[in-house]
Amino acid sequence: MALDKPYLDVPGTTIFDADQSRKGYWLNQFCMSLMKAENRERFKKDEAAYLTEWPMTDEQRAAVRARDLNWMMRTGGNIYFLSKLGATDGLSFQQMAGSMTGMTEQQYRDMMVHGGRSPEGNRYQGEGGDAQGPMSRSDAWMAWEKSHGSDLAEQVLAAEATAGKAADPAAHARITASVYSSHVPAIGAAIDHGKTEEPYWKPLFAGFEPSKQWMKEHMPDVVFLVYNDHATNFDLGVIPTFAIGTAAEFQPADEGYGPRPVPMVMGHPKLASHIAQSVIQQDFDLTLVNELKVDHGLTVPMNLLFGSPAAWPCKVIPFHVNVVQYPVPSGKRCFQLGQAIRRAIESYDEPLNVQIWGTGGMSHQLQGPRAGLINAEWDNRFLDRLIADPADLSTMPHIDYVREAGSEGIELVMWLIARGAMSDVAGSGKPPRVAHRFFHVPASNTAVGHLILENQL
Repeated sequence: MALDKPYLDVPGTTIFDADQSRKGYWLNQFCMSLMKAENRERFKKDEAAYLTEWPMTDEQRAAVRARDLNWMMRTGGNIYFLSKLGATDGLSFQQMAGSMTGMTEQQYRDMMVHGGRSPEGNRYQGEGGDAQGPMSRSDAWMAWEKSHGSDLAEQVLAAEATAGKAADPAAHARITASVYSSHVPAIGAAIDHGKTEEPYWKPLFAGFEPSKQWMKEHMPDVVFLVYNDHATNFDLGVIPTFAIGTAAEFQPADEGYGPRPVPMVMGHPKLASHIAQSVIQQDFDLTLVNELKVDHGLTVPMNLLFGSPAAWPCKVIPFHVNVVQYPVPSGKRCFQLGQAIRRAIESYDEPLNVQIWGTGGMSHQLQGPRAGLINAEWDNRFLDRLIADPADLSTMPHIDYVREAGSEGIELVMWLIARGAMSDVAGSGKPPRVAHRFFHVPASNTAVGHLILENQL
């Protein structure tokens, strides 16, 4: 089934959802820049030059130059961000709102003085209210549409009219496998500096050779990759519990040693936005991130499964989980989130082959006098339980991870997100097939675990 967007038939209304956010990211970022006096002065001095500094579409720039708020909103603008542009022009919020109604400033003011617009007749498209019909459009907007050979407003209305209609279930995305791997930064350094054949590293990389072959035979269209940001994007100013990357591309981060020499990570904005909206509608709070740099938590597992290609062979949706600052999400919450992600992916109307990866761990402690803790027996028991009884495993309290697997062993809750997305958890498939299992100690300070589970539909 498609996403529930009941607001599409509310007349005269553009709801700023995940799709709009993705579409309007740079337009809204431009507007935010106008909160600085020096930027406002530069913009007023030469609008065209200032707008070229922002990677907006030509249409978005045209809408800004026309000061057509309805047009800007159709291209992804949000009224709270667009208000910065209005403020730069010396307009009040009332003047901005009134400009979108087709009324004169005095007519809009009089309406508000007399109690505002009534919702009667304005709740659904096709009723007889005073907000029905086509929106007010500037001459510049109409000229743009004419010059491009189509009526963009009509295209939008047609797309909205078909939204929510049932599609062929066979055309939906599906999760075919889950992959689990540690993401030790030293592994990335060994790859980058050509040390993979050294005696210390060779056994570890040999354990991933079967996985590389498996991946060649089971290449996904998209990888939904669960990892944690290592103080790369999120500092102590803001630490989201769950954050999804909705951008089209993600630059490798500089973690203090310079960016790793790995390819740009290409995203899947449409699927990511769909997942975000679906999961939030299932009562999980996600932070949408339209600009994100990816660190070793994401790129090391990519190397281990794909090698070192000139370009990554599939698209990736980064999904960050806070396991740095307590409180962190419980294993049960992560397991349930995986189930919500599976439902979201399966409701996407495109036949994509999706894999979900859980990364981090296994046992390790990086701080204090107990640094260097490894618990191989506990790690392997975790793998056993992850395969056979993930629901029970998800009830393990945080303190057990800390006591048994070290302070950073809590990263293993991220594996429960990937496991929760498998078909058997939903009762719609057989137990997953173990395609490969590997365990190795040590990689720098960490025990390395790895598992590939195939969905048996």
